[in-house]
Amino acid sequence: MLWERGVNFRRMADLSNLLQLGQQMQFRLSEIQSQLAQQTVSASAGGGMVQATADGRGRIRAIRIDPQAVAQGDIEMLEDLVLAAVSQAQQRAAELYQAEVKKLASGLPFPFQLPL
Repeated sequence: MLWERGVNFRRMADLSNLLQLGQQMQFRLSEIQSQLAQQTVSASAGGGMVQATADGRGRIRAIRIDPQAVAQGDIEMLEDLVLAAVSQAQQRAAELYQAEVKKLASGLPFPFQLPL
């Protein structure tokens, strides 16, 4: 009976430690998201004719279009360039986010691999 109590106390301590780790991670993720909101990544398409800037969370913050791209009058091409630049900027933001989460996960002793 005494042995069973020891096992139960150990399980409760393990659960308490896991909950504390979860709280730490939640706090750090919140910090990371705040930091990522302040960082920007950019991507361009069409040899720099279109440039998209996103924050570290993937939200598009700016699009710059070279006036020459508009002067050519090929709206379909311009739409494709905007789409390509935006997609690339969001991909870079996702990579930045994953790198930050991976750094966080490597510093915490979780008994499992976190999905990224």
